Amino acid sequence: MGGAVSAGEDNDELIDNLKEAQYIRTELVEQAFRAIDRADYYLEEFKDNAYKDLAWKHGNIHLSAPCIYSEVMEALDLQPGLSFLNLGSGTGYLSSMVGLILGPFGVNHGVELHSDVIEYAKQKLDFFIKTSDSFDKFEFCEPSFVTGNCLEISPDCTQYDRVYCGAGVQKEHEDYMKSLLKVGGILVMPLEEKLTKITRTGPSAWETKKILAVSFAPLIQPNHADSGKSRLVQLPPVAVRSLQDLARIAIRGTIKKIIHQEALSKAGNGLKNPPRFKRRRVRRRRMETIVFLDKEVFARHISNPSDDNNNSEDLEEERPEEEETKPSELKPDPPVNFLREKVLSLPLPDPLKYYLLYYREK
Repeated sequence: MGGAVSAGEDNDELIDNLKEAQYIRTELVEQAFRAIDRADYYLEEFKDNAYKDLAWKHGNIHLSAPCIYSEVMEALDLQPGLSFLNLGSGTGYLSSMVGLILGPFGVNHGVELHSDVIEYAKQKLDFFIKTSDSFDKFEFCEPSFVTGNCLEISPDCTQYDRVYCGAGVQKEHEDYMKSLLKVGGILVMPLEEKLTKITRTGPSAWETKKILAVSFAPLIQPNHADSGKSRLVQLPPVAVRSLQDLARIAIRGTIKKIIHQEALSKAGNGLKNPPRFKRRRVRRRRMETIVFLDKEVFARHISNPSDDNNNSEDLEEERPEEEETKPSELKPDPPVNFLREKVLSLPLPDPLKYYLLYYREK
């Protein structure tokens, strides 16, 4: 699946393309997509394909196409504090983006059939928490993953506000999926080759909306050949946060408010807000050569010796414009992690500072 939008050169350009094609429509979803680099969830040797609007599979590891994840995130209508269940949670890419929106008081659970994929997802989650500056821009609801077949979830499990299934669901399993949902909740799943949004409007009342045609691998049926018994999947308990953890959340929230107020104060004194650190597309006025490569067409400026003689006047005419646009085309410095700087400047013992920063490496 995928290929609905052009490939990007980096994560920001991929998101730009998804926005332009109306797959990403809300600011909240856009922020989550920009905060997590899709390439971080690829194996190193396959990262060149990370910003293409295509699904990727290697062994048991699988990522859906960006346009599919965009539609799923928009359809889930996520809000802080909700509970979310990801059936076929895979690499954890979607669960991590959802966690940025749910915030510290949400619930974020995933069920994955393959234990090696669970281990991969935990490694990627640990890498995000320890190294990404985006982690400090949000209050994160950390995902919890369990191994098992999502068709064998224990019947006494809690119901969820939002449920997503990342494999093809047949009509015979529709009611089972609906049973996982609270009243008022939203279920998004590929049902009979259509990405479908189902809203539970009452104990036995439902609203169904078909979003787009999709092609997903079907759910794997439980195999009871070994023991003849069902292996029920026990979902993680809904943990109550410790007082210490609540204090950390409150302190970090207070510091963020102070940083925001300081930024507003500086802006009020005539200082401009810091630029949005986002890749700019450089548009050239002239294109000398059309290059055909792998059935794709690229317009490219290729210099040749005659340019120096025949086009010297043109170059001089264009130079002022190039000089005017040059500063905006330069890649800006990486954004400053103001929360980290503020915490490290506090008159506190180092262990407490590191605790407030979640013992992160950067």
